[in-house]
Amino acid sequence: MVNCIAKRAFCCAGQFVLSIVTIAGIAIAVPSSTFANTLLHEIKAIPAPTGARELCQSYPWACDRSTTTSVLDTATQLRLAAEVNREINRKVRAVSDQNQYGRKEVWTLPTARGGDCEDFALLKKKELIRIGLAPSRLSIATALDRRRNSHAVLIVRTKSGDYVLDNLTNQMKPWQDTGYSFLRMQDPNTPSGWTRVMRGGVFPP
Repeated sequence: MVNCIAKRAFCCAGQFVLSIVTIAGIAIAVPSSTFANTLLHEIKAIPAPTGARELCQSYPWACDRSTTTSVLDTATQLRLAAEVNREINRKVRAVSDQNQYGRKEVWTLPTARGGDCEDFALLKKKELIRIGLAPSRLSIATALDRRRNSHAVLIVRTKSGDYVLDNLTNQMKPWQDTGYSFLRMQDPNTPSGWTRVMRGGVFPP
């Protein structure tokens, strides 16, 4: 991924109204009720990103479609997701695949040296499954960031909408308030497959 390892913060912007709520001391951006149920809807099945072609073989849990995990309410899901996002961003060093493996695209868990944006997303998904979120609610997505650089994030689907866990910011936001152009994501119904999204950013509403 290009430039997905540079740490930076940016302000919430755009046409959506946000409120900031604090859950267990963690600030989370929440959309107004008008947009509270906005999801990244699937358009049609497409091939996985090049680096993710062997993801299910390497990490079966990354493609688990189970919904049998213990039920957590939305506030608890948001709190746990925000904690995981912040903690992994703090602990893992950002390093490109080119620097670490001599290749442009390697989707894997971070090593002791660190990882890039896909590696952050994978680790966050693994940790959230471990602490009780249903795998079916966790999808890795690819996007163009605000500078139109390739990027990857983890999407957490709740009754309040789809939230983004991002290694570029500790603030967890609804997808529509990231300013990102979402390209594709793991199919929430069949995570071993991927679906075209084409929402946000450069795409018309």
